[in-house]
This record gives sequence, C-alpha cells and structure tokens, in this order.
Amino acid sequence: MSKSISIFDTTLRDGTQGEGISLSADDKLKIAKKLDDLGVHYIEGGIPGSNNKDIEFFKRVKELHLNAKITAFGSTRRKNSLAENDDNLKRMIDAGVPAATLVGKSWDFHVHTALQTTLEENLAMIGDSISYLKRQGLEVIFDAEHFFDGYKNNPEYAAAVLSKAREAGADWLVMCDTNGGTLPYEIHEIVTALNQQLPGANLGIHTHNDCELAVANALSAIGAGARQVQGTINGYGERCGNANLCSIIPTLQIKMGYHCIPGDSLSQLTNTARYISEVANVNLPVNQPYVGNAAFAHKGGIHVSAIMRDSRTYEHIAP
Repeated sequence: MSKSISIFDTTLRDGTQGEGISLSADDKLKIAKKLDDLGVHYIEGGIPGSNNKDIEFFKRVKELHLNAKITAFGSTRRKNSLAENDDNLKRMIDAGVPAATLVGKSWDFHVHTALQTTLEENLAMIGDSISYLKRQGLEVIFDAEHFFDGYKNNPEYAAAVLSKAREAGADWLVMCDTNGGTLPYEIHEIVTALNQQLPGANLGIHTHNDCELAVANALSAIGAGARQVQGTINGYGERCGNANLCSIIPTLQIKMGYHCIPGDSLSQLTNTARYISEVANVNLPVNQPYVGNAAFAHKGGIHVSAIMRDSRTYEHIAP
C-alpha cells in the first residue's frame, strides 16, 4: 500500500467561495507561487472563462513554471448534447492546463431534481465528458458531487457513477461530502466499501466543514484507502469552509506516517498560512491548530511549570 498522499489545493477556486474572500488575478498568482513552494501536487486555479480574473490567471500562471499541476474546474456536458459542442468543456481545454477537475452528480435525487434528467443520461454525461477531455490529453480528476448523500440514498447508483468515470478514463475518483453533513465513521465505512468495489482505483476525498468534521472526515477517508485529499489553506470555503490543509498535512505526515509534501517544507506551513491570510485580507484565527499564534502558547499555572521542565507534558508535537 502506497504511503504517499496527493495534496490537491482548491484555495483559489473553492476557497474563494468563502464569505469576505475576494482575490485579484495578482493575488491568485502570488498564492499559487506560495503553494508551489510548499510542495502541493495540484493547484485548482478556478473556472476558465467564468470571469476576467480567472481568464487572466490561466494566461499568466504558465509564466511561473510551477512544479504543481494547475487544474481547471468545470462540470460535465449539458444533458442531451455532445461533449465536443460544450462551451464549458472547450474552455477547460483552451485554458492550456495539464489537468481538469470535472464535477458530476452522484446522488439520484440531484439527477432528477437539479438536472431534471434520467439516471442513464447522467451516466452518459459523465462518460462522454471524461473521455472527451482524455482524448485532448488532459489528466482528469472526477469530483463526484454529494457522493456520500447519494451513496446513503442509493449505493448502487453512486458506485455506478464512479465505475462509469473510471471506465471513461478518469485518473482520480474523488468522493465529495458537498453538504458537509457526513460523520467520520460513515466516511470510513463507505470509502472502505468503494475501495473493495473498485480495486486499484485512485480514490480521493473532498470534505466540507458544516459539522466541524471536514479534517476528521478527510483523515477517515485516507485511513480507509483514499489517496488524494482536497482542501484549502486555513479551511477557506463557502458556508463553514472546506477541509483545512494546514491541519491535514501535518497530521498525515507527523502522526499517521504518510508522505504529503517534502519534509523540509513542513516548517514553511505556518508562514504559508499567514502569507495567504494576509493576501486574502482575512485574520488568521489565533487558536488555529499547528499554525495559529496560540497553537503552542501556554497561559499561567501548572501548565507553564510543567512545560518549563519538559515541553512534552502539554505539547502534542515539537513546535
């Protein structure tokens, strides 16, 4: 079993959905450079063609010659149409990136209610879109939206969605807890089941923090066999935020024995978190684990006297 975990950063796309976060193209380029220095594997830049900032970002990011793969985000083709005629898919190709993140429905309720189409047509939309992007030479990360809700409602269909994506050539199958309402034990059970149903598949996890469990859920999925984790720096994201990579990376690397980023980059994590919070103009919570100012601060009394003797008495890692 591989002990390497692929880190997929979506601060520049999902993170910008957060309340009060607005990044210019220059801001996005600065953050991309900082993320690349940290050693993440994928940087999701945004939705090509959706606005001038993203158009400019995809144009200029090539000049930075980053090691990380820049990815463009978009959804599957429209119902009852052809992938090669889909403007959204064309824009992803025109962005000139090596990888594309394609989001598709995996909850039957969403297929009927939001897309207003059949379960078969949704599978066709997923298969056509992925194989079209693969024919254009892109690496494809398939994000199965509302996957855990879908699996709880109709496990056969949710699994069929991932099977279809894999069959069409998707390089990663990412299970998304889009509503952020799934619990760690449920994530573990479901990812374990999928790992057995799709042996050898590259599974990923994308969690939201609506129950304050995004980090726990991501770690649970990794423990059950997922090999890519999607998240944002400082947990930025819509509603209650995305999984916080500033907590996930050190926990995976220091406590769980996985390799995420180069070992010497781990000491840059606090600097990265603070830099990005400054560029985004958002205060870094003082009590944020690992990177907050108070993460290893101690106030008064027995804690301090014990720490003076040996810091291991109240610190879970060496700061």
